[in-house]
Amino acid sequence: MGIIVFWTIIRTIIVVFFLWLLKDYIDYRFWWILSFTTIYVVIVHPISIHYRLFIENNKRVLENSLCTSCKYFDKSAVICLKWDQHPTDDYLPCEGLDWEPNSSEVTE
Repeated sequence: MGIIVFWTIIRTIIVVFFLWLLKDYIDYRFWWILSFTTIYVVIVHPISIHYRLFIENNKRVLENSLCTSCKYFDKSAVICLKWDQHPTDDYLPCEGLDWEPNSSEVTE
């Protein structure tokens, strides 16, 4: 997920610089149209594509892993916060030894 944020920041810097250079060469009303189109095509659309791919690539881990019921697991980043490692289909960072139930799933 961090790679998505990183490249979004890089693309935003490039687009802002590019649009800033073009503001003196393009008519004002066309500049706005170009700006919104460029922002969507270069920034917003790639974010949605990469996020969808991130979810698809981690779907099996989120649905079938022991880690998802652990209190140290962060679903938004698909990472074990205690070990600071990403679980996969065949790899658990703690091998199940440090697993603790999520407090929201524990019934008393």
